[in-house]
Amino acid sequence: MATLLRKIGLIRLHDRDTEDPKHHQGSLKGTKGNTKNNAKQHSQTTNETNNLLSTPEIKAKKLDQHSSKDKLSVKDKQQGKDTKEKQQMGGGGGGGGIGVGKSATSASIPPLAPHRQHCTQVRTRRLMKELQEIRRLGDNFITVELVDDNLFDWNVKLHQVDKDSALWQDMKETNTEFILLNVSFPDNFPFSPPFMRVLTPRLENGYVLDGGAICMELLTPRGWSSAYTVEAVMRQFAASLVKGQGRICRKAGKSKKAFSRKEAEATFKSLVKTHEKYGWVSPPVSDG
Repeated sequence: MATLLRKIGLIRLHDRDTEDPKHHQGSLKGTKGNTKNNAKQHSQTTNETNNLLSTPEIKAKKLDQHSSKDKLSVKDKQQGKDTKEKQQMGGGGGGGGIGVGKSATSASIPPLAPHRQHCTQVRTRRLMKELQEIRRLGDNFITVELVDDNLFDWNVKLHQVDKDSALWQDMKETNTEFILLNVSFPDNFPFSPPFMRVLTPRLENGYVLDGGAICMELLTPRGWSSAYTVEAVMRQFAASLVKGQGRICRKAGKSKKAFSRKEAEATFKSLVKTHEKYGWVSPPVSDG
């Protein structure tokens, strides 16, 4: 029956056992032949590639690349060595050599910008507030003008002193409407005192010294308090002028000589050293 069906093509047997051994061997031979051909082609391709890479131009290029890598490697090693030496010098600086220590590095670092900015803001707010308060007084005791629109540099006009004093009489006789002072505020104001000096007229006595410097303890770091306002300082100064018997200078030649800021600063530093050594005896801070 099977023979009959095979003859008419209705059954196809695919088992290896039923395949023709000759046909199977032929297939194996064909596969082996293809493998040999592929291996031969691969060998030829490899040989051609090797021949191409062995040309003088390619060889020179490869040598240059290799040389560059060697140079980079040496350079990297040298940089690593230099960095290590710098770290060793910065860390210790010992062994008798000259090293850059941590203290030297930290000493070169400037103060922090946020801190300076905060001090400037505090000083600005304080002076703006004081300027507004002075302009609200309305009693014409003092008036303020900014020097070149600089909030930290004031020209203050003192219009009034004790009307029973000799100084007031001098002001009337010489048609002097005010005593002009310059007040400059340091960066850390109000925690440090301002520098104050007389500009005009030229005064004698009244604790006004060479260059227009003013001898008052409250204008020194030792006597200053951040609670003092410019108005309070000016009232203290007006009282000191009267107590020290200040007068307007009328001597020929000397009366027209202008006060000098440089001289005032030098005089003030000198008197501060003197009073720190022997004490402040006049005028006391409680006056005024």
